[in-house]
Amino acid sequence: MNDKLLTKTKMSELVGWSEANGRRWVKNFKEYIPTESSRNRVMYTMESLRIMTFLKKLNETGLTIPEIKQILNKEGLPKNEKEEQQLIEKHKVARGHKDYNEDIKDTIPSTGEMMIPYLELLRDGSAYSASEITEKLVNSFKLSEEQRLMKYENNSDIIFLSRVRSVRYSLKKENYIDEVNKLTYQITNEGLELLNESKGEIKEEIEELEKVIDPLTIVKEKLDELKNELADNLLKQLRNVHWMKFEDIVVELLTVMGYGDGKVTQRSNDEGLDGVIKEDKLGLDNIYVQAKRYAANNSVGRDVVQSFSGALDGKGARKGVFITTSYFTDGARKYAERLEAKKIILIDGLELSKLMIDHNVGVDINHTFVVKAIDYDYFKDE
Repeated sequence: MNDKLLTKTKMSELVGWSEANGRRWVKNFKEYIPTESSRNRVMYTMESLRIMTFLKKLNETGLTIPEIKQILNKEGLPKNEKEEQQLIEKHKVARGHKDYNEDIKDTIPSTGEMMIPYLELLRDGSAYSASEITEKLVNSFKLSEEQRLMKYENNSDIIFLSRVRSVRYSLKKENYIDEVNKLTYQITNEGLELLNESKGEIKEEIEELEKVIDPLTIVKEKLDELKNELADNLLKQLRNVHWMKFEDIVVELLTVMGYGDGKVTQRSNDEGLDGVIKEDKLGLDNIYVQAKRYAANNSVGRDVVQSFSGALDGKGARKGVFITTSYFTDGARKYAERLEAKKIILIDGLELSKLMIDHNVGVDINHTFVVKAIDYDYFKDE
């Protein structure tokens, strides 16, 4: 049976995305989305629609495009709805799990605590994938969703997974496990011997293993430092630009992020609204923008956000984004969170600068580093 062919615009509409947003997702995942040629036009199939719908579901769990790419690169594309749901549940990121919590962090097993359990899981000599071992560790330590998904305070890495990677690197480097295929591991004779050592000798070896650091971890930490420094410098630059230029930057960013086609409103008599993003060509569903270029110590309070909310009411609008180069008071954030008839997103200066970096607005690529790994498929027999 031939699939019904769809234009990119129609497919985006069926998924529930604006044309601009659909175009951005097709561009980022073109290697996964099948196409057919019809009358010299690139068209999309019902399978394309299924895949785009799946990508949207992943995005709605809180996952970003880079995170989704990483998942698909490691685990491949689900072949049916059941596999889709399993993958979504596995990587579902609830908002509450994203927020850093020191108390939860302290209950997550350390690298030292996971060394021997990791080896024990491989004691039978079978080869296991990295994801299988991780799931076994989660069950072994009886970790809650919060413990499993908690991220570091200053970056997007999941604490538990980061520690598992460190354990894996240390054990592999000291020849206690062997990577027998891509991200597939097996215990070595040395690993079995370690499990049979006395408690004292095992303790000493664990202390030595904890000192082994993955060079990629160091590189990533340095890159995070560079990104944070860039974000600070970018924020200083934003605070010094002309207010009209700042409005242009904010609208450009939201457009590049794929929310729709944006424009700055009339400079005078803008009724408290600085920009509008049309999620569809007819402007049936608009996102209104307020942009405040404030000094670092000039907070945005509840009254200012409430005034923005009133401006949205004047337009009969349900969606708004308030962006500032300073920060929002607790009262302002609580007010926005309690709104029911409309949704107002608050973006402070630091988040703004990081979003600009992530979406290449106002920044250029300085250096690119490539890290290579063994292509295990190359060495397989034909």
